[in-house]
Amino acid sequence: MVSDVKIEIIEQKRNELLKRFEVKFRIDHEKEGTPTRMQVRRSLASILDVDEERIYIKKIETKTGMTTSIGRANVYDSVSQAEYIEPKHIILRNIPKKEGEE
Repeated sequence: MVSDVKIEIIEQKRNELLKRFEVKFRIDHEKEGTPTRMQVRRSLASILDVDEERIYIKKIETKTGMTTSIGRANVYDSVSQAEYIEPKHIILRNIPKKEGEE
């Protein structure tokens, strides 16, 4: 986690059909750039008290010149459920890169 980054859950609702929580959050990152998906995943996992592998960041949007970002994430009941429902490009974006990869 980055020191000057604060994440606040704005909205959280249960989607029983897809077996997930749909979370909308706000990130205040004064003195820092927009945090990476992996940093946000780690922070959300600790806030929501769930495994990091079950969280899929859908979107993080920062308006130009602002120090606040709005994002959406899905928190699934299981990793297998997430792999069944989430589009492949979202799954790939949420996989940590190995050292040496860009």
